[in-house]
Amino acid sequence: MWNKAIEDAVEKTRANIARFGDQFPHVGVNGGGYTQNLNPNNEWTNGFWTGINWLCYEYTQDEVYRNAAIKQIESFRHRLQQYISLDHHDIGFLFSLSTKAQWILEKNEEAKRLTISATDKLMKRWREPSQLIQAWGKEGDEVEGGRIIIDCLLNLPLLYWASDVTGDICYRERAMIQAEKSRRYLVRGDDSSYHTFSFDQLTGVPIGGSTHQGFHNGSTWTRGQAWGVYGFALSYRYTGIKLFLETSKRLARYFLEHLPEDRVAYWDLNAPVDAGTPRDSSASAIVCAGLHELLSHLETNDPERDYFQQWMERSMESLVERYSTIGDPDAEGFLRRGSYSVRHGHSPDDFVIWGDYYYLEALMRLERGVSGYWYER
Repeated sequence: MWNKAIEDAVEKTRANIARFGDQFPHVGVNGGGYTQNLNPNNEWTNGFWTGINWLCYEYTQDEVYRNAAIKQIESFRHRLQQYISLDHHDIGFLFSLSTKAQWILEKNEEAKRLTISATDKLMKRWREPSQLIQAWGKEGDEVEGGRIIIDCLLNLPLLYWASDVTGDICYRERAMIQAEKSRRYLVRGDDSSYHTFSFDQLTGVPIGGSTHQGFHNGSTWTRGQAWGVYGFALSYRYTGIKLFLETSKRLARYFLEHLPEDRVAYWDLNAPVDAGTPRDSSASAIVCAGLHELLSHLETNDPERDYFQQWMERSMESLVERYSTIGDPDAEGFLRRGSYSVRHGHSPDDFVIWGDYYYLEALMRLERGVSGYWYER
């Protein structure tokens, strides 16, 4: 099943390279494909398209995919040099899956240099008075100046990696502070999570948790919980801090316990459910990849190992059998029923490029043991 699904994604990617040209896919609109909503590398999601091309190259060794990825990297070089739409923490999403991926696969020194330069841009989002990486907006912004969000956990591997390859511990220290702050303030006592948490930007005093894309401030936005499952497992890989591994397990249990019968998540784990409630297949894809990472750190006699293993495989089976576009050669996405922001009516039931990336990464983990580009192999 995994092999068939990968081959389907590979063929769709080949067709999309021709469809998209120099542009980048983001999300579908009104149930359509990506081509009606392409962009010239100015969205936070653009690294996922390049990451898909690198994964396809690893699977096939076909230069079509490598050449597409290399061409896209030139666009990332331009974006970094011109500082285009980089006033956010998602620099990690952008460059881990593009330039860092090239370094991991080919040990290309220029790719390494570009990735370190990108990491330095991310470091400029560190706010010393409040001891955090500001998620969105410019320094001193009245609303955003003291905000962290759970998504940042998947941007921290860029900092950990930079510390390893440069020997500069400052990158790692700030990533660890951010991860611990996320653990303390974004994770609730019942193992659910806030999407965002705000602090006084001058003193660091905590203000409170809220949501940007969830059902309400006290609910659990599904994709945020998914970022936590995967992100804390990655922080454990880099630091060995047991609390991060335990937090990943806690968030995973909560996510799995709140899944519907077909094991693919609704858009918010606390949203009212009826026949029209949107799913978020991308969140389930992220969790499947995250569970594979989590499992790699568990002892063989861990009492929860079989539980996580079975849920990962069953969720992936459901994604492939019920939500994938296998059998539709004209589809531009791999995975139906993704949601960007149901709260804002922004692509609530569409293809989303990060969903496609994590779906393919999870498949590659299961079939080939290829773990994506979050850390050196």
